[in-house]
Amino acid sequence: MIYTNAKIFKTPDETISKGFVLVENGVIKQVGSMENCPNYDECINWDGLEIYPGFIDAHSHIGMWEDGIDFEGSDGNEETDPILPQLRAIDAINPMDNCFKEAVRAGITTVVTGPGSANPIGGSFVAMKTYGNCIDEMIVKDPVGIKFALGENPKNIYNEKEQTPITRMGIVALIREQLEKARRYKMSLEKLKNNNEDLDEIEFDFKCEALLSLLDRKTKAFFHCHRADDIYTAIRIAKEFNLDYVLVHATEGHLIAKSLKGVNIISGPIICDRSKPELRNQRTYNTAKLVENNANVAICTDHPVIPSQYMLLSCGIAVKNGISKEQAISSVTKTAAEICGIYDKVGSIEVGKLANFVAFRLNEDIFSPFSEPKHVVVDGNIVN
Repeated sequence: MIYTNAKIFKTPDETISKGFVLVENGVIKQVGSMENCPNYDECINWDGLEIYPGFIDAHSHIGMWEDGIDFEGSDGNEETDPILPQLRAIDAINPMDNCFKEAVRAGITTVVTGPGSANPIGGSFVAMKTYGNCIDEMIVKDPVGIKFALGENPKNIYNEKEQTPITRMGIVALIREQLEKARRYKMSLEKLKNNNEDLDEIEFDFKCEALLSLLDRKTKAFFHCHRADDIYTAIRIAKEFNLDYVLVHATEGHLIAKSLKGVNIISGPIICDRSKPELRNQRTYNTAKLVENNANVAICTDHPVIPSQYMLLSCGIAVKNGISKEQAISSVTKTAAEICGIYDKVGSIEVGKLANFVAFRLNEDIFSPFSEPKHVVVDGNIVN
């Protein structure tokens, strides 16, 4: 399949005014200007359209809390143990949920989704395509990281249960204890391996096993944090255990933006209300302030807080408050993919990446509430 004659935004910094994208087996095989376009049997003429990389919602809970269903579809928080790194989002997501179809229609082809923030350690997140009906066939990367939560949410959950943790001290102590257990578990495994001894001599620890890839920096630590003090706590823990970390929400980031230079941040939700005390300093210019101070920022919806289909509207609000259109596009394509550790597969229209892209009418304001994609392509196939 070859898509021709379109304006192509390969990355936020590289554009082809009139080009083509050649797709084979769901992967981009060639991309370039029409002067170099090869002859191909299946050709789709997209003259008058512009193509963007498929958009990425870098933090959501889509599929974990099903649309229009109460307890039966609520699978995002296991509120029975504060430390549960062994939980896997892949075992809870329902890809048949209506919200995936709505995300596709809005041009979102990849979501990073997983557990909520009830527990200090809540389980693993997964990056997945939004089109399909079998989660195993929709995976982009599993896991992308482990969810940690600081502050108000776990405090509320376990205060009601009258068990630890009910303070910020308790939350961090439990996190630190489990990470230290995992670190010692890892050291023991390495010692036995180097001595060529039987690894079965170490008793299997499911929680520690789930954290090994995190300690090896193969996956990310996603820290739910709103308040400035919780942001600094997340950074402190990450440095202590040498974690590749991401700040999720960072609602008060604008108050300490100069301290967050170079930090990976997933900002949002941008257009929700101040629904709890930790959001009292929420500002729609938060993203712009972070970008201005050279943080690496992706924009998310935190679905179902804001439904995924309103992600580009959220970007529009961020543009209104100070970031450029190019920065907004990057925040849901290249930068989002880099932050989540999936840029080798998605986030730009380049050779070797998944053929996930979105077509709009030429020169359309994609952040307008009146805008919608003309076509959405996943794995090289037009799905909308």
